[in-house]
Amino acid sequence: MKSNTTNYKKSYFLIVSFLVLISISLIVALIVGYNLARKYVESEFITLKTEVMEKSLEPYNTFLQNKIPQVSYYQGFLDSLSAAQFANNILHTYPFVSRVLFYDAEISNHNITDGFRFNKLSIGIKGLYKFKINPNKDSVIIFKNDKAGSFTLSKTDDFNKIGQRFCFLVRKTDSITSLSSDVIFKTFYNISNNKITYMGVPRPNDLILYKQLMLHKKIKSPLYQQDIISFELNPFKIKIVNQHKELYQFISLRKISYDPVYEQPNLVSTNINLPGAFADYKLYFASERNFIKNRIQNRYLPIASGITFIYLILVIIILLLFRNLSVNNKLFQLQYDFINNFTHEFKTPVSVIKIAGNNIKRSAQLSLEEKNHYSKILDEEADKLNDLMNKLLSLAQLESKSITLKYEKLNLEVYVQNIIDSFQFKYPDYEINLEIKDITTFSSDPILLASIFHNLIDNAYKYSTVANKQLSIFIQRNRNNVDFTFTDKGIGIKQSELNNIFKKFYRIQNQYNQQGSVGLGLAFCKELVVFMKGSITVKSNIGEGSCFHIVLPYKSI
Repeated sequence: MKSNTTNYKKSYFLIVSFLVLISISLIVALIVGYNLARKYVESEFITLKTEVMEKSLEPYNTFLQNKIPQVSYYQGFLDSLSAAQFANNILHTYPFVSRVLFYDAEISNHNITDGFRFNKLSIGIKGLYKFKINPNKDSVIIFKNDKAGSFTLSKTDDFNKIGQRFCFLVRKTDSITSLSSDVIFKTFYNISNNKITYMGVPRPNDLILYKQLMLHKKIKSPLYQQDIISFELNPFKIKIVNQHKELYQFISLRKISYDPVYEQPNLVSTNINLPGAFADYKLYFASERNFIKNRIQNRYLPIASGITFIYLILVIIILLLFRNLSVNNKLFQLQYDFINNFTHEFKTPVSVIKIAGNNIKRSAQLSLEEKNHYSKILDEEADKLNDLMNKLLSLAQLESKSITLKYEKLNLEVYVQNIIDSFQFKYPDYEINLEIKDITTFSSDPILLASIFHNLIDNAYKYSTVANKQLSIFIQRNRNNVDFTFTDKGIGIKQSELNNIFKKFYRIQNQYNQQGSVGLGLAFCKELVVFMKGSITVKSNIGEGSCFHIVLPYKSI
């Protein structure tokens, strides 16, 4: 036993150590998980601003890539009326376009006083028109070449830059080839601060014609029409689309030189520069620290839940191991006690039988009285051995369900009184009272029912003081059941023991049980009652006695 106890103590120590280890691991995992969630949210705060910018600039990119190139479809045949319609559509569709300038340009080899000239190629304009939403009547036409005015193209930097690029392209043109998108963007677009100027892309054969006008002296050429449009932009009209409201509380458009440190030092912030015509501006993103902490906690919650769930599973496994270990320990103790007690119970009658046999063997002649005495001893001890073997065998048969109920119609008063008489003959000092009410006959298995009575009557006698060897048996029919009540005036049972007395091999330790019992009597009793489809309960008080109540189904034959 000492070796086994030591092994159990070691097992308990290992379980507790493992529990402490996984608890420490839980704390470490929760801390690491929180740090990972925090870094993830911080990374999101930095990187997802690109998605906000792209979503916000979708109208601008559509305007730049799809709407502006539509000017080329007119092939220079835009006039003030069609240009006004085109500009009106742009102004109402794209709120960030504040004003549109339309250059009604002409390309020729004529000498011009105002415009752009490269070698023999000239680019001039017939008129310049300004369009905006609800313009004044006198603010649309800025310049016409048939009217004197102070306007000069030498001061329009966008016109000159795009004209210069166009002439360089014409000079390099050798054959009729299509222009790549990269060449078109570099030549026919001029993107400056809050402004995009675009020249309609001519056909390849027109470029060959313009090159001839540039390099060769000829008579005056016709005037070839070309359209140039400038779009003045207002970046503060861009609608900011915040599709990550869980990260960004505040998003605003700021000058690129804006520094938030002095104005909003308590905010977590980041920014991203806008491209193209809005290069002097940036999108500024900011959130309060508590707002970011809430986002971190939302990210951390699933991680913490997962870690805690795994921890709880491990704890449940540990508790099951601990419970199993405790059950095994108790089972081992019960088995150990059973072996000791059972050995003692067998050893005692065997020893008595051996002593009686030796006495008979050594005696040359036995008197009648001695023969009766030794016969009684041998008979009683053989009965004890037989009773032990029958209990073990019957219990095994009950558990394996290898026996069947054999019903017989019993006269309860006669049947029970015979059992009582046998006990009173065996124990003359045993007082047993019987009372039967509302029932005369009862159908049951006489052998199994007798085993129940024998065990309960024997227990009542064994666990009673010398002065209180009393038992009351009350039998009554209760509708479809029969109640059997056994009330003694014995030593009683502790409340803490009541749940254990029907367990196999369990013994209550007291002065009446020092010589041992195998702990099978009440367990066998309960197995019999359950097998007979009944129930058994007990009430007891220390020093006052116990009351066993059995309910069996009433069956008539």
